[in-house]
Amino acid sequence: MKNITVIGSGTMGNGIAHTFAQYGFEVSLVDISGDALSKALQTISNNLGRQVKKGTITEEVKTETLSRIRVFTDLAEGAQNAGLVIEAATENQEIKLKLFKQLSEICNENVILASNTSSISITKIASVTKHPGNVIGMHFMNPVPVMKLVEVIRGYATTDAVTETIMELSRTLGKDPVEVNDYPGFVANRILMPMINEAIYTLYEGVAGVQEIDTVMKLGMAHPMGPLQLADFIGLDVCLAILKVLHDGFGNPKYAPCPLLVNMVTAGHLGAKTGSGFYKYTAGSKDLIVADKFSA
Repeated sequence: MKNITVIGSGTMGNGIAHTFAQYGFEVSLVDISGDALSKALQTISNNLGRQVKKGTITEEVKTETLSRIRVFTDLAEGAQNAGLVIEAATENQEIKLKLFKQLSEICNENVILASNTSSISITKIASVTKHPGNVIGMHFMNPVPVMKLVEVIRGYATTDAVTETIMELSRTLGKDPVEVNDYPGFVANRILMPMINEAIYTLYEGVAGVQEIDTVMKLGMAHPMGPLQLADFIGLDVCLAILKVLHDGFGNPKYAPCPLLVNMVTAGHLGAKTGSGFYKYTAGSKDLIVADKFSA
């Protein structure tokens, strides 16, 4: 399995492509937008450059890594030689179902189809394919080249052979895979999102300000960043979408999104990617420029 196709060239997609290419795989990066693909290649080059500066890789490794990545705007062309396809498109169920149905028609019956989804059911995704046993979740963490965890999600029909293949492949990338079963939010987001949501409720109810809430969690619970800053980095729209999946999937009111989160997403304050969330950010960066108390 040396040919990998990654669908979606955003933050997660380009990080996944970067990682596979750095470890010697031939990568086809697919996106409907040529501009997005050009931006992704530049991002990968910049990130590799940072690795060179830190001394973790050489300039030769950077050049070789970039040479292993080819870009495509046509799905069939980009996926035709793949042994593994990893979907990292928008966290939208309808988009993912459409993609996997197309992939099931394009790819041969032995190709493993994986989704980087952070919350959408792998069983549901697999149900639209011809070979649901070959469908699995590979939930990478951001930034992909740095973070060690891969949450490997078994759908109801996912075979033992496919699961073991993906577990071993993840280890080949220097990752630590953890196998979990397919229930709303899996493990990572079933635990993380209620914490973030509760932090937003704590702000919404006036218990404390943004900095105070994040400081308590950083200094008191040894979290590397506070939940509100983390929500900004994930994207408040993504947090809202995951909470809706949890709420719909379990029917439990404890997963209901905080009204403040809903309002912020509606207003377009999505976090670092839009320059404004619970904090404000410099253009094109996740560097904080304002860490003021948020007015709920």
